[in-house]
Amino acid sequence: MAEKPSRRDQILNAAAELFARHGFHGVGIDDIGAAVGISGPALYRHFRSKDAMLGEMLTSISERLLDGGQARVDAASSASEALQELVGWHVDFALDDPALITVQMRNLANLTDPDRRRVRALQRRYVEVWVETIRRTVPDFDEPTARAAAHAVFGLINSTPHSAHLDRDQMAALLSRMALASLTPAVVTS
Repeated sequence: MAEKPSRRDQILNAAAELFARHGFHGVGIDDIGAAVGISGPALYRHFRSKDAMLGEMLTSISERLLDGGQARVDAASSASEALQELVGWHVDFALDDPALITVQMRNLANLTDPDRRRVRALQRRYVEVWVETIRRTVPDFDEPTARAAAHAVFGLINSTPHSAHLDRDQMAALLSRMALASLTPAVVTS
């Protein structure tokens, strides 16, 4: 049986949905409170401000991507398996948390400076996991090419919140095939 999310997690999930739909500045504390069945001011028992909520949300997304990506690379027995695992990890994240992808893409500028620096540092480390894995898989790629390829794949995968043409499993398979094919035909899986 799945563990019930904490009140704090419920608030963050509701805020992510609202921020994705209406933008950070289009959502008030009362809107977030109403979404989880409490008053807006009651949110201050959990977060000191709406800014703090966004900071925690985007920091935790970035930590989760980095930790999950690194764990998959570390567990892989080959470079091509590591790349397949990274692609699958990011595809699953994008399909399972489309609101978080949208919030991350649209609201980085709304973070406080310390939160923005922390999120950017985590994002850079996540990109480096990809760059290293791509270079191990495609030795002909120099670092700038591998970095450009990683960002291109992120663009492909992160576009999923804007597409509802296929069911989740079909979309996951399509995105994985397309991402892997864009990086190297040698690692494309069926």
